[in-house]
Amino acid sequence: MPKMSIVIPVYYNAENLPPLYADIKEKILDKVDFPVEIVMVDDGSGDDSYRVMLRLAMQDERIRIFKLSRNFGSDAAVLCGLMNSTGDCAVVKAADLQEPTEMLLEMYEKWQEGCNVVLAVREGREESKSQEFFADMYYEMTRRFALPNMPKKGFDVFLVDRRVIDVLGKMSEPNSALDGQLLWAGFKTGTVTYIRRERKIGKSRWTLKKKIRLVMDTLFSFSTVPITCVTGLGAVSVVISILWALDALISKLTGRINVTGWTMMFIFQLLSFGVIMLTLGLLGAYLWRTFDASRRRPPFLIEIADGQKAEGRDKEKL
Repeated sequence: MPKMSIVIPVYYNAENLPPLYADIKEKILDKVDFPVEIVMVDDGSGDDSYRVMLRLAMQDERIRIFKLSRNFGSDAAVLCGLMNSTGDCAVVKAADLQEPTEMLLEMYEKWQEGCNVVLAVREGREESKSQEFFADMYYEMTRRFALPNMPKKGFDVFLVDRRVIDVLGKMSEPNSALDGQLLWAGFKTGTVTYIRRERKIGKSRWTLKKKIRLVMDTLFSFSTVPITCVTGLGAVSVVISILWALDALISKLTGRINVTGWTMMFIFQLLSFGVIMLTLGLLGAYLWRTFDASRRRPPFLIEIADGQKAEGRDKEKL
């Protein structure tokens, strides 16, 4: 039977890991007749996450662990887990226990039916209305302006086969969104549905800053909307300027010009200055992404790899 890898990015999830492992063990490891491995990647957590991962890895040889040198972000941790997995397919699961573990078996079956990618699409959320509203707004914006094939309620959990993993590893795009790359690649895709559960253990580290960064990465990487909006705004400003100039010229020739127009001129200059600064800011964002990509820095750095988990200095931490 083909082997499945379960990739789990870990960031401040020390309390979640023991019940998460127990849940996976009960619903998958002790239940299936095909080989399974668990690949946990510590994304620079500042708590005891890595030590908990070490304990679990020493209890079960099917667990492989990696520690990144610092916090590179969830996508980098996921990519690290995918590239270091050994399964014929790999499924990405969050460590916060908000997705039903048994869903992974449904995704495995979909993959066996011939899908290269299987997305776990949300039907709803057991979370606050405000969280659901802003999430729906983001996914609707992504569908409309960047990736039309984005599921209406979005997805966090996905399964990919070895061919897709190799493609994601070769893309090596900094300041991009991994789920966007997955949808852009266009492989044969299947879906399963689930209800996202409320988080009961720990506190989410998905801050407003990270959410804004995700929106920017999605738009700048997969959409021309930002630069199109600025171009349109510049065109409107030029048209208004020409009309205003013609009005001023006619007023001068007919002797109707007077100093009372100073206020409007001042307002227009402020508006023009704002448009110019906005344009420079957006162009700077594109230039920064181009410069960052040109440096060809790796998306992540591994401080401690799977084979080092039994080192003496690590045993002393337990």
